Formats: sequence, structure tokens, C-alpha cells
Amino acid sequence: MTKLIVQIPCFNEEATLAEAVGDIPRQIDGIDQVEILVIDDGSTDRTVEVAKASGADHVVSNPKNIGLAQSFQRGLDACLSLGADFIVNTDGDNQYCGRDIPKLIAPLIAGDADIVVGDRRPAEIAHFSPLKRLLQKFGSRAVSGLAGVEVADAVSGFRAYTRQAAMGVTVRSTFSYTTETLIQAGRKRRAIVSIPIRTNKVERPSRLFRSVPQFLSRTGRTMLRAYAMYEPLKIFLALGVVLMAVGMAPIVRFLVHYFLGDGAGMIQSLILGGVLFLVGGVCALFALIADLIAYNRQLLELTLERVRKIEYAMDENDRRSAKKKRFPAERLREELSHLKDRIGGQSGPR
Repeated sequence: MTKLIVQIPCFNEEATLAEAVGDIPRQIDGIDQVEILVIDDGSTDRTVEVAKASGADHVVSNPKNIGLAQSFQRGLDACLSLGADFIVNTDGDNQYCGRDIPKLIAPLIAGDADIVVGDRRPAEIAHFSPLKRLLQKFGSRAVSGLAGVEVADAVSGFRAYTRQAAMGVTVRSTFSYTTETLIQAGRKRRAIVSIPIRTNKVERPSRLFRSVPQFLSRTGRTMLRAYAMYEPLKIFLALGVVLMAVGMAPIVRFLVHYFLGDGAGMIQSLILGGVLFLVGGVCALFALIADLIAYNRQLLELTLERVRKIEYAMDENDRRSAKKKRFPAERLREELSHLKDRIGGQSGPR
């Protein structure tokens, strides 16, 4: 039986959550069972009550607000533990059109992709300002370059994962999961495709960031950190080469004046060049060390992925065992019901 779980990270979304849950289709071609999981990130309003009343099958509550990125990770873990074959992530503010979920997961069902990202086509969204459209375009190109795969809308939270791809996701950021997970998946050679989707206008301001500069700053740090985890050799070696090249300029200047007999007044150039060249050499050494650390990190991620497979396989076996081992009172009621039917069948006319 193929199961899809749609997870919805929420923080104080009582006003829009019911509409978001109601927009999710329960019958999808190629899927036998559709369930909805709401991750309550320490909400102080009626988010949990609305989730249950709206028909959510599962609710996971954080004792306090831990942020969108970690709530997303906790949701993935819960979906995998519940036996999901495919996982769709959407937002509780009803920004994304839930009726596009069949289109979103179609490449996964067909086996053509590991991850599908919903493309909002920011350039065509009327309520996006020109600055926001420009930033979206620039950011998506930057993430595509760092991930090594073309992504049309890198910060879209409407995305779908196969079970295998979800097991390989490890979010460490406390800000947002969108760019980090794409860079991580791209560096793991996951098949990522983009699908055009529809959106709904969201009236309330974003709760993820207070201003555009803050968003750019935190997203930029997340992207750089994620890329450095997988390509530290390129970053530190490039920095080292640049510093060494810059350091060579004043050294050459000193040597030219020295051989011309005027080197006494250029000792500052020699000192500056020597310091820059030395720092560049240290950066190159750091590049080798960081590359070894990154290799060990990849081994740890492979180990974590295998541990998850074993853990979730055990969870699946426990669920199957639970179905076989019924509660004694329930089994007694079933036996009494069967016995009653048998007696009723035997008491008829002969």
C-alpha cells in the first residue's frame, strides 16, 4: 500500500490552517492512502484544536518554538516513522494550492525524480514587488549554482520527497530549510525537478524574518555554510590562492626595487607581502583539513541514513505486530460476536 503524508509546519496559523487542510485532496491516482500531519511549533493560539477539527490525522507539538527548519526536520522524521512512501511539505498560511499536490508528486510516482520543488513563478506573481522578484531570481540562480542542479524557485516550501530522499535530509539550520536541503540534495546527486504550481495571496507578513536585509543575511549564511560542508576544498583553496597572489604583488615590487639598488625603502612591501602569502598558505592548509572533515561528515551522513532505515523498518514491524496483537477486550468482543452469529444461524428452522 502506497502512503503519502502531507506535512504542515505551523506557528499560530489558526486563521488559515483549516482552509489549507481542506484543500488537500484525499484521493490521488497512484496513492492508496493520504494522511495529513501538522507540526505545531509551540503555537500560542488554537492551531492544535483547528488541526484536529479540520481532519488532520496526526499532530506533533513542539514544547516551545524551535523554528521552521527544525520543525520541518521533525516532521520528516515523524512521516518516515509513520511509514510514508512519499512526503509533501506545504505551509499552514495556505500560500500554496493543495489541489496541485497530484501534479507535484507525479514525477515521484513515475520514478523520474527524488525531489520535486513547486515553482511559484515569482516573476508572474502580481503581489510580489519588483525588488522581491529580482531577489527571488538572483537567489534561485545562486542556489542552483551551489547545488549543481537547476532550481526555478529555490525558496519555495511546497515540495515533495521520496522516502529514500527524505531519509538523506539532515537540517542543521535554525532559520530555514529551503536552500540548505537543496544544496545538500544536489551535492548528493539527487534528481531534483521543478513543477509550476498555483499560489494564493497571503495577507499577513512573514513570521520567518522581519526585514529583507535580515532575510538576505541569514539566507546567505545558510547557503555558504551548507556549500562549505560539501565543498570546503574549493572555498578555502580559492581563498588561499587569492591571498597568495595578492601577497606576491608587494613581494615582486620589493624585489624589483632591491635589484635596482633601491630596496631599503621598500621593506614594508616585503613585510606586507610575506604576511599575505603566509596567510594564504595557511588557508590552503585549512582547505586540506576541511576536505578531510567533509569526507568524514559524508560518512556520518551515510551512517545516519542507514540507522534511519533500520529504525523505521523496526517501527513498521511494530505496527504490523500491533495489528496482529489485539487488545484482549477487543478480541473478546469479536469472539462473542462470532459466537452469537453462529448460535443465531443454528437456531433457525430445520
